[in-house]
Amino acid sequence: MSHPYQGGRHELGQNFLVDRSVIATVERLVARTSGPIVEIGPGDGAVTLPLSRSGRPITAVEIDPKRARRLERRTPENVVVVNSDILRFRFPRHPHVIVGNLPFHLTTSIMRRLLAEDRWHAAVLLVQWEVARRRAGVGGASLLTASWWPWYEFEAHSRVPARSFRPVPSVDGGLLTMVRRACPLVPDRRPYQDFVKQVFTGRGRGLREILDLTGRVHRTALRDWLRADRVSPYALPKDLTADQWASLWRLTLADAADRPSPIRRARR
Repeated sequence: MSHPYQGGRHELGQNFLVDRSVIATVERLVARTSGPIVEIGPGDGAVTLPLSRSGRPITAVEIDPKRARRLERRTPENVVVVNSDILRFRFPRHPHVIVGNLPFHLTTSIMRRLLAEDRWHAAVLLVQWEVARRRAGVGGASLLTASWWPWYEFEAHSRVPARSFRPVPSVDGGLLTMVRRACPLVPDRRPYQDFVKQVFTGRGRGLREILDLTGRVHRTALRDWLRADRVSPYALPKDLTADQWASLWRLTLADAADRPSPIRRARR
């Protein structure tokens, strides 16, 4: 008889978690949360079954129909198995928690989908280790992280060796948690995210030059902000923290409010 975790379909990016110590860590992280759970990619239930013992309602979303049918036969009544693609799945309208071993080749797509959803309040995800680090801002934040930091806290937990999966992937995994902030650092999402993209893709040797070329902040105000927030003029966008991005955004709003409108200038 073959091992139940062997034979993951390559086109689905199936690398099943088999390390019991890592599964126990996932259980501990999930235990810090409350409410119903939506699990992404349960596979053969390595995480689903231990989590089901809590009695919390679980919706396990599995793209592989054969594995979905097999898992449905093995789970208790508080688990509902849904055969669906998570990128097309309709998330519950009530508050819930996300748990998932994300297919490495679809991590960014799934992450974007999750961040745009507004009902879940915490997520425990198994992703590539470098992705976990970048999302948490370790060694520099990505554009995606900076764009969503005002609304979510990201934290990288333990590194998960490649040998913890079957089949064994070419890179290590890592546990990442995302928690929705009770009070966002920034109120307006779209204008802020457009600004972050403008800064990340802007030209210049460091933040001072990049921001100067955007024309969004007066040079004197920018100089004072860099000094007050202890940011080097030559720092890069990836070097800013969540609070610094929020502070910088407030600076652009204040600077825009202080500037006379084109109509007022024309009447002078």
